[in-house]
Amino acid sequence: MNTLHKLVGVTSMVLLLVCENVLASGGGHIEPAGINVQDVGALQRGAKVFVNYCMSCHSADYMRYNRLSEDLDLGEEVVMNNLVFSDAKIGETMSIAMDPQDAEQWFGKSPPDLSLAGRSRGDDWLYAYMRSFYQDEHGEWNNLVLANAAMPHVLWELQGIQTPVYAEHDAGAHTIDHLTLTTPGLLTEEEYDSTVRDL
Repeated sequence: MNTLHKLVGVTSMVLLLVCENVLASGGGHIEPAGINVQDVGALQRGAKVFVNYCMSCHSADYMRYNRLSEDLDLGEEVVMNNLVFSDAKIGETMSIAMDPQDAEQWFGKSPPDLSLAGRSRGDDWLYAYMRSFYQDEHGEWNNLVLANAAMPHVLWELQGIQTPVYAEHDAGAHTIDHLTLTTPGLLTEEEYDSTVRDL
């Protein structure tokens, strides 16, 4: 291996470590989600959460309803009656009706398609992200894992409302030490974590 290859290898390792540290130091604790892709029941529950809470804004254009039916051991009739809330046909993709220009006006940018979000971000990141929303002192939503995310906390009724607890530093600056649940949701913490894991 020549010097250039060694340098590229070492640089890649350093960048990987820096990226992992940036994610972890964003305030959101990235821990293993414990996803089991063989758990068909969990995948079915996750699909239900996705179409009920996420598909209002996010499409999954690389997934067809009939493929969802096949992959999740659901009959096409079950999918059409319980997971399709439009006039879409079973062979169509999981698209949404929201106009991208309207979305940009409402949210500051058009919500991304989530077909490959698990692959690009990773299960652990998504799990941490959906558990790290909080409401700041102005009543605005923010997130420890992805600060200033344009997305509001769509699962807040399930999780409840978390607020930050700050750590004071010598220079008078403060950073978020952790989040605390100040308004309970419909689910316990364990139930909410399980719902997010399914999603």
